[in-house]
Amino acid sequence: MMAFLKKYSGFLIGLAILLVLTQILSSLKLILIDPDEWLTNTLFFVFWWLVFSFPIYKYKYILQHKLVAYKVLGLSVCLILMVVIDSYFNIPDNPGTIFLLVTLWLGLFYLFIPKFFTKYQRYIIGAYAIILVYFFYVRLSAISFEDYVSNDKETAFALFFLPIPFLILVWVYDQWKWLKTLKADKSKAELELLKTQINPHFFFNTLNNLYSLTVKHSDKAPEVILKLSDMMRYTIYEGKKEFVPLREEVTYLENYIELHKIRYQKKVNIEFSHSIEQEVKVAPLLFIILLENALKHGVESLADSAYVRMDLSSSNNNIHFKIENNYEPMEINEAEGIGLENLKRRLELIYPKTHELNIHKTASTFAVDLKISLQ
Repeated sequence: MMAFLKKYSGFLIGLAILLVLTQILSSLKLILIDPDEWLTNTLFFVFWWLVFSFPIYKYKYILQHKLVAYKVLGLSVCLILMVVIDSYFNIPDNPGTIFLLVTLWLGLFYLFIPKFFTKYQRYIIGAYAIILVYFFYVRLSAISFEDYVSNDKETAFALFFLPIPFLILVWVYDQWKWLKTLKADKSKAELELLKTQINPHFFFNTLNNLYSLTVKHSDKAPEVILKLSDMMRYTIYEGKKEFVPLREEVTYLENYIELHKIRYQKKVNIEFSHSIEQEVKVAPLLFIILLENALKHGVESLADSAYVRMDLSSSNNNIHFKIENNYEPMEINEAEGIGLENLKRRLELIYPKTHELNIHKTASTFAVDLKISLQ
């Protein structure tokens, strides 16, 4: 029992403060308590008990979040003033009370959604300032309270609620924009990650081959160094761009093919035809994934008679890439691998609903047909 009382002692202290404060305010006639309104009195008492007790109960949290505490304290003072003024003066639709009520509403608005309020505070405060001016005018210029009630009260109070649906719509729109931006950022980050997953083993293998060529003092070493340098530059710098000229992709593929021909110690038939009738831009490092896949699962798995045939064309804002290779029949059940899944995901992100990827597999051949519409 003692542990329970110690844990929730803040509520006992709040109760004591409220009882003392209620007694003082009643004796000064700053608040009026109607004995017949027991339900209203009980609800008000419980409300103010929680208002006083909760800050005491959460004292340590408040110390760590002083700014929030100051905001809550300011709103509490505003609420107390509003109740005291309304009870003491007992004026229906008291302009002072209404002003404090609007201040309390705006304060709660700022407390719960500060970023949104700060972003549109000029418009929010401006709108309510105009409404308050109108309310003060109709309330204070009315011949009598009855005249105000019959002619202006409904309109005046309706105006206070008028901005709320607009604010809700703007807030929903802001949240939609934020989610859209978040989704775009996520897609961009995913694209960058997918680019970095392009198989680096090729560069390591080429460096090993380059080492062998330099040991043998081969005349091919300078050519390999130059092509490898161009490819690494393209991968590192051009690969970061959103789009690159299609001709640069062609050059990259040609360098890749030439380096592989030097690397392989067997006869490999790699054909690459291209027809770029229209200069267009394309996402970088798309086609290399298919070429890597063909070489890895085709050329490297066959002892001889390996081939890879590629064709790339562009016309009428369309890009068409075809690639076919043969492979060892025993590998027919081998999974497509990370490379093709990478490509599929990138195409979905960059060219949603504007691309067509078809894969055809037979007992000994593997073909991919990729069409991209740039319109």
